[in-house]
Formats: sequence, structure tokens, C-alpha cells
Amino acid sequence: MKKIQEHNPSTNELLKLEYKFQPKLTEKLDKIESHFNQELINEIVLWKTNRYAELNNETLNLINKIDQKSEFIDSALTGEILMHLLETKGIRLPMASTILRFRNPKIYQIIDQRVYRMIYGIELKLKTNLNDNIIQYLDYLTELRNVCDLYQIPFFESDRILYEYDKIMNLEKIKY
Repeated sequence: MKKIQEHNPSTNELLKLEYKFQPKLTEKLDKIESHFNQELINEIVLWKTNRYAELNNETLNLINKIDQKSEFIDSALTGEILMHLLETKGIRLPMASTILRFRNPKIYQIIDQRVYRMIYGIELKLKTNLNDNIIQYLDYLTELRNVCDLYQIPFFESDRILYEYDKIMNLEKIKY
């Protein structure tokens, strides 16, 4: 690996380079003049980890169509929302399910490695096709409800309960 001096670029060459990392968020953060608060720190952390996902208005409107009091899933609406979310840069099924879970935990729960392993006994492998991802998530919710019924645990807490249980039962199998 060479140092910059060994490459010996011209000043003009260096000044022509365009910084392309998270362009919209970078521009927003570059213009900060306010006091820092937790929301701003969260945006900076998301910028640094390249996990900032900007949703378009159509997707946000669809998410807001989910009735926060409903106890029954609207599969068609869920599929449409998931399609929009999964087409968004930076969002895969675990993040999409997290967004849905915080909109209405009575009908949605987070799909993650630990809970999936507790339900199916195998590692989570995300599908590559968006439609298959949606089916995978809807099937997961059905199986999660079955586990909740079997063990009489509340569905709205089930992702957290099974996450913690997996940490106890599979501690030796997890390598981070």
C-alpha cells in the first residue's frame, strides 16, 4: 500500500474529487447550526454507519395507513408497504419488520436471527426476491403466532421474549 506522497497527485486532481457518501444526509449535517440533541446524534451515528434510510412520501403514507389499534393484519397493505420499504436503499427485511413493529406491535414483530432460530430451529436466510421476502415475513408472523399460542406468551412482546431466550439457549453458538 502506498502513501499519498508515493502517488504524488496534483492539487488540482485532489480538488476535483467529489465526496459521494450519503449525499443528502451529509449536506443536511454540514449545515447544522443548532445545539446538539439526541435526535441529531442519532442522525450522525446513522450517517457514520451508513444505515440512514430515507423513505419517500408514498412509503411513509402507506405506513401511516396501518391502524395502530388493529389486531388483525391486512396482508395486501402489508405486502405493498414491504415492497416499498424493501426497494429503499439501506432497508432489508429485518429493518422493514422493525419499522412495522413500532407502528403496530399487535400485528407485526421483528424478524431477526435469534427469534427465527427459536421458531424454526435454523439460521435465518433472507430471500433474494422481494416477493419471496414478503411471503417469508408473513409466514414468519404466522409461525410466531403459533409459538405464542403454544407457550401462552403475548404476541406484542414475543420478539423480545424469544430474542432473550435465544441468548440464553444459544449463547455458545453466536460469534460476533
